[in-house]
Amino acid sequence: MTTPNNICACVRRVALLTLLVLVGAAPALAAPTPENALHILDYIGVDYPATVANGKVVNATEYNEQLEFAERLQQVIAALPQRPGRAELLGQAQQLSTSIRQRHDGGEISAATRAMRDRIVTLYGVTVAPRQPPNPEQVAPLYQTHCASCHGEHGRGDGPAAASLTPRPINFHDTGRAYQRSVYGLYSAITQGVDGTAMTAFSGLSAQQRWALAFYVGNFAFSDAQRQAGARLWAKAHTAPPYTLAQLTQTTPSQAREQSGADGLALLAYLRSQPQATVKTSPLSIAVEKLDQSLASYRAGDRNKAYEQALSAYLDGFELAEASLRAVAPGMVTAIEQGMLAYRKHIRDGAPLAHVAQAHEHLRELLSQAAQQQQDTKLTPTVAFVSALVILLREGLEAILILAAVGGVLVKTGRRDALPYLHAGWVGALLLGFATWGVSSYIIGISGAGREVTEGVTALIATVVLLYVGFWLHNKTHAVRWQQFVKERIQTALHGRALWLLTLISFVAVYREVFETVLFYQALWLQSEAAATLWLWGGIASGALALLLLTWIIIRSSIRLPLQLFFKINSAVMLLLAVAFAGHGMAGLQEAGVLPADPVNFPRIGLLGIYPTAQTLAVQALLIVLVAAVYLYGRRADAALSRH
Repeated sequence: MTTPNNICACVRRVALLTLLVLVGAAPALAAPTPENALHILDYIGVDYPATVANGKVVNATEYNEQLEFAERLQQVIAALPQRPGRAELLGQAQQLSTSIRQRHDGGEISAATRAMRDRIVTLYGVTVAPRQPPNPEQVAPLYQTHCASCHGEHGRGDGPAAASLTPRPINFHDTGRAYQRSVYGLYSAITQGVDGTAMTAFSGLSAQQRWALAFYVGNFAFSDAQRQAGARLWAKAHTAPPYTLAQLTQTTPSQAREQSGADGLALLAYLRSQPQATVKTSPLSIAVEKLDQSLASYRAGDRNKAYEQALSAYLDGFELAEASLRAVAPGMVTAIEQGMLAYRKHIRDGAPLAHVAQAHEHLRELLSQAAQQQQDTKLTPTVAFVSALVILLREGLEAILILAAVGGVLVKTGRRDALPYLHAGWVGALLLGFATWGVSSYIIGISGAGREVTEGVTALIATVVLLYVGFWLHNKTHAVRWQQFVKERIQTALHGRALWLLTLISFVAVYREVFETVLFYQALWLQSEAAATLWLWGGIASGALALLLLTWIIIRSSIRLPLQLFFKINSAVMLLLAVAFAGHGMAGLQEAGVLPADPVNFPRIGLLGIYPTAQTLAVQALLIVLVAAVYLYGRRADAALSRH
């Protein structure tokens, strides 16, 4: 007896055979694509198991079609663009064909097709996930408009038009087939349609709408109880999630069940209903995903793309988790930063694939340990408070030293009238810093590289300004010059452009810190427990009060110093900070990939701007030599003036 399922299977085979004929017999048409190969593998993986049982053919017609599909798969792969690893892939296709001829077990064949599928996705960079996770809960009206007339209001294949259609529309609640389908497979069907059926290509919908529909219909086969159980499992999951968005779209329910049983199905059910959950967890998961993409690109021979993705792993992933991780495992932060730097250097230098893969695995292991460390020491109220406090103190200390030093000079020399210029600079930096963060977060989506370039360039500008101010102050500390300076009247030394220089000094000292601080707090907020919210605010408030207290102490202490000694101390502070800012600026541009970075065996002291790369240390060494030369020249010049 011919059943609807038999008819449906026949139509699918006819549709696929039509596709294969077009691919193999029409060179004038578009060349075979990796997507064609994925489509064939999907059919073999789902349909072959029903054709063989215990080494015997149970459906000769379908078995012969599987043989033809396997042969055609080899032709498609052979016609794909050359990539390192394509020959190995072709060998796998040949082995698959041999295994089918030898009537191997269906589970073995399905596993082989999944492995080949993953290899094709990696080798050819096939897009298998949306750029942003859709919200399936908001797609119900779209489904009712485009799908319900055939598939039914609840996806059971019983819509008003279903009775007149041959074959009947798919029942998405049929777990026998639904458990073999990935969200990506559903997206492909929605995008390309199914020949010989009423299922047409929905090319009029945007890619994001098609993905939303795929997630929506892919969730019909699960129950509310499974989704609720999955939500509980997800709440207990590690910081680094078991699924990235790309893994979620490629995992079938059968695979999830094989890997983790009922829990695997429940977790998949929940994430298909809430795919946005895969990207609102720790930035460490983003770092892992970007690293995997980087290795895949390097394996495919695209070094530039691999390098960009490696940068993104650090800037858009790990860096946003750095603040909270440093609070519980500072040594781990240093190890990961050094590992990231070494990995990028391997890619930049074109190292052998084995070396790059080894560095990749080392980084993956470190990130996994970091995720476990965060899980074992969650951002409890106490940890959240300390983290918020330390971040503000660390990021604000350099700016406070500069503002306090310059403000102290103005107060000490009786130029309080110039203080508004100083205040205008740091207030403007605060406003622009928050505005930049807002624009980058909600309008233009500034990348991690863009952030680092901004911070790096600002730090180098600050270096130049601080050198100028430091040398100016130092020039006034020599005895003869000091007397000349007093005679010229300190009160009239600042005027015109010099006043606006105060604004510039204040601005560059604060701006580079504000944007980074806000980003750190944003990441910290997402990773803290709900009960820790009040403590986070407490940490921020305590940090602000501590900075105000430090500023008051510095200014009060410095005012009591003799004026000449005061200038000497401030000169030293300015020149020391110039060297530190040069290190920060170089490191920022290296992290953004603008400048090369060659790691060296040297201590890393972030507070002083000391980073263990040859380029950063070389620039700082040159600045130290320059400062020393100016100091010696000044002493000799002062001695010469004293003799006259």
